[in-house]
Amino acid sequence: MKSITINGSQREIVGKKATKALRNAGQVPCVLYGGDKPLHFSAPELAFKKLVYTPDAHTVAITLDSGETLNAIMQDIQFHPVTDRIIHIDFYQIFENKEITMEIPIRIVGSSKGVMNGGNLRTPYRKLKVKAIPSNLPDFIEVDITPLKIGSKLYITELENDAYKFLHPDNTVVCQVRRSRLAVVDADDEDEDEATEGAEAAPAQE
Repeated sequence: MKSITINGSQREIVGKKATKALRNAGQVPCVLYGGDKPLHFSAPELAFKKLVYTPDAHTVAITLDSGETLNAIMQDIQFHPVTDRIIHIDFYQIFENKEITMEIPIRIVGSSKGVMNGGNLRTPYRKLKVKAIPSNLPDFIEVDITPLKIGSKLYITELENDAYKFLHPDNTVVCQVRRSRLAVVDADDEDEDEATEGAEAAPAQE
């Protein structure tokens, strides 16, 4: 997984007054958890642009003014309710030999026969929660929809691998192709529809 470097300054003084002064100076107050004790630091708001305003998942290398670098993942972020500016970020320190949990974006690849015949591709999840040591975390999870016909579903068990494990039930549907009013059903899809007769075969309301 790709890593983004954030250059920060450790904060010795915390509290509302100090925090307000930081924000007025264009800095974001941050806290790093997961170590021996919480570590308070700040960094310029612009430094978080590539971390926050992207659909991709990243780890973070927090480099402090003391020269120390700590690896982490973003755990929580708060925005101003009016201006949408970043006002606080929590990070969680990661260690190479310890598993962590992280949400990883999915990437759809392939051409589904069901979609080409007019079916609607439904993807309930944009990200999937996985658990792994940091070096095994993927940048994205590739989901190949090529085998999907009208009425077909792709379950999370079909994406299993040895590098990481999914923290979702085995019956979780990652994507499916639903029939639409414009769908053209071929012989193979008719067999699939018979197996999914009822709600899956009913025309979708548009």
